[in-house]
Amino acid sequence: MEYNIGLLALSFCVAVFGSFTALQLAIRIPTADGKSLWFWVLTAGLALGGGGIWSMHFIGMLAMEMPFAMLFDLQLTIASLVIAIIFVAFGLLIAGKDLFGDSSLIIGGVIAGLGVSAMHYVGMYSMIVPADVAYNVGIVTLSVVIGVVASIAALWLAYNLRGNLQRFGSAFIMGIAVCGMHYTGMYAVSMTPNPSLTLAEGISGNGLAGVVSAITVVLLLSILFLAQLKSKQRVSMV
Repeated sequence: MEYNIGLLALSFCVAVFGSFTALQLAIRIPTADGKSLWFWVLTAGLALGGGGIWSMHFIGMLAMEMPFAMLFDLQLTIASLVIAIIFVAFGLLIAGKDLFGDSSLIIGGVIAGLGVSAMHYVGMYSMIVPADVAYNVGIVTLSVVIGVVASIAALWLAYNLRGNLQRFGSAFIMGIAVCGMHYTGMYAVSMTPNPSLTLAEGISGNGLAGVVSAITVVLLLSILFLAQLKSKQRVSMV
């Protein structure tokens, strides 16, 4: 399986930007409560699960260069996005608020990691291709382990590091971890062209990488802007 190098680099940059945005938001979770808590949890989950992980995953799939057309099932693609956001948000909440005491980081990381893995394989299943698709169970298992370990590391970084420079370094590491899980999962897949299969209706992948990237950048910048406004409002009320 070959990849478009430009889209590979783009997927990594998106993962790093999404991770950096999420780190900026997640640090507010431990001290927040009420509606404010849910604001930070949902925006951080959206930034990391949607912007950093799902967008990277989608661009990574589009980076595959295959000898046949590839479409995407719209409902499954949306489902994979929702799964990523919800599981990552709950992982951030559990770890950030110490809901399970000393085990919170591990439990939150496992939940987030399993959610990321589920997102990945639901996203893979959303692909519509004229080929027989098979998975290597051993490599699939490895990718899930990487996803869980990466999520635990991400939560630790989110709640233990301070300063923009440290967060950027952390986001870079998280970007490597996210891409590592994704491309390990991709390596587990083998596709054998089958001319007897016909493409059903779906979303064409042509040009989607650029569209997804643009939407992701606008979304993450908007989230950061809203977070800054909310922080200023909180300071003015004190």
